Amino acid sequence: MEIKGFHLSYCSNIHPGESWDATFQNLKIYIPEVRNRLKHKGPFGIGLRLSHEASLVLQRPEKLAKFQSWLAKENAYVFTLNCFPYGDFHRQIVKEKVHFPDWTTTERKDYTIRSFQILSQILPEGMEGGISTSPISYRHWFATKDELNSAMETATQHLLEVVTELMLLKNETGKNLHLDIEPEPDGILENSDEMIWLYTDWLLPKGKKFLAEKLGISAEEAEAAIKNHIQVCYDVCHFAIVYEKPAETFAKFKAHGIQVGKIQISAALKLFIPKEAPKRATLRRSLQPFAESTYLHQVVGRDSKGILNMYPDLPVALDKLAEAEEDEWRIHFHVPVFLDNYGTFSSTQADIVTVLKEINENPAITKHLEVETYTWEVLPEETKLSLGESISRELGWVITTLG
Repeated sequence: MEIKGFHLSYCSNIHPGESWDATFQNLKIYIPEVRNRLKHKGPFGIGLRLSHEASLVLQRPEKLAKFQSWLAKENAYVFTLNCFPYGDFHRQIVKEKVHFPDWTTTERKDYTIRSFQILSQILPEGMEGGISTSPISYRHWFATKDELNSAMETATQHLLEVVTELMLLKNETGKNLHLDIEPEPDGILENSDEMIWLYTDWLLPKGKKFLAEKLGISAEEAEAAIKNHIQVCYDVCHFAIVYEKPAETFAKFKAHGIQVGKIQISAALKLFIPKEAPKRATLRRSLQPFAESTYLHQVVGRDSKGILNMYPDLPVALDKLAEAEEDEWRIHFHVPVFLDNYGTFSSTQADIVTVLKEINENPAITKHLEVETYTWEVLPEETKLSLGESISRELGWVITTLG
C-alpha cells in the first residue's frame, strides 16, 4: 500500500510453505484479513517471498495468469520479492543453510533471473521493482583469503550476468528492476563498509570491462547500470546489530552513489549485561527461550571502548556470558517491531523510528518498505498474537510512526 509516497507491505516469509500452492493459499487467506484490519481501501502492496520451488511453478503461463487475475480482483500488487532463502525456511533447522546455494553457484543466479522475469510480468506499469538476496555467502565457509577471493570472483561474474539480464528486461518492458543485496552478520557482507567494498573492489572494476565487451557500452554507462541494477537491502535489524547509525550509513551510501532499493523494517533484541554473576545467571535463563534451533541468532557485543565482539549463534554466546566483557549485546532475532521491550531486555525499535524519520526527511533514500518479522512461531508465548492480528499491528505501528 502506498503511504506518503512509500510502498509498504510485510514480507510473506512469515508464512510457512515452500510450494507455490502453499504460498498462494497464504496470500489468499491473509492479504484480505490484513487489509480489513487496517481498513485500507486502496491498492494493497505485497512483499512476496518466492522460493526456488515456487518460482519454477509460477513461471508457467497459466499459473502466472491465475495469480495476475487474483491480484486484479483483490486490488493488490507485488512490488518486491524476497529471494534470500532459496529453499526451506520454516519448521526445520535452517541456520547457515539459509545462504545455500550462494552466489558462487549457477543455481542462485538462475533462480534470481527467473524470479526477475516473473516480477517483470506482475509489476505494475510505472513502478520499479526489487528482489532482496543473500550477502554473497556465509563467510565462515571460506577458511583462507584465497578461498574468499575465489568466491568473490565467481559471485561477481554471476551478479554482472544478472545486471545484463536486467538491462535487457528494461529495454523490453520499460520496467526498472534492481537486485537488493542484504548485508547481515556473518555474511561475506556484514556492514556498510563491506557493501561499499563490493562495488569499489569487485563490481565496478570488473563490471565496466564485462559490460563494455558484452553490450558495447562505455565505462560510464556500465557504472551507471551497475549502480542502478544492484542496490542495497537495508535491514534495520541487521545494521542495528553491528551498531551502525542510520544517518551515517545512508550518507556513506549516497557519497558512493549506492542506492537503497528496499528497507526491511525489523528489530533485534538488545540487552545490557550486568556485572554481578547472579544477575548474569538470571539473564541467561531469560534468554534461553530465544536460543532456538531453527535460525542463526548471531550476537554482537560492544564493550565500554566501543570494540565489537561477535558470536556466531546465541547458544555460543550464552555459554560465554558468565565471563563476557561486553556491556551490551544485540541479537539477530527478528522480534515484533511494535514492542520496544521484552521485560528483562529491550529491542532496537528506536533504530526503526530513526530510519523512518530519515526517509520522511529525505524520501529519495528509497520507495520500498517491508516489515520482516518471521520468528513468531518461536517467540515466547506472552508475545504471541494471532498471525493476522500480529501482521496488522506491525503495519499499523509503522504507518503511525511514519505519518
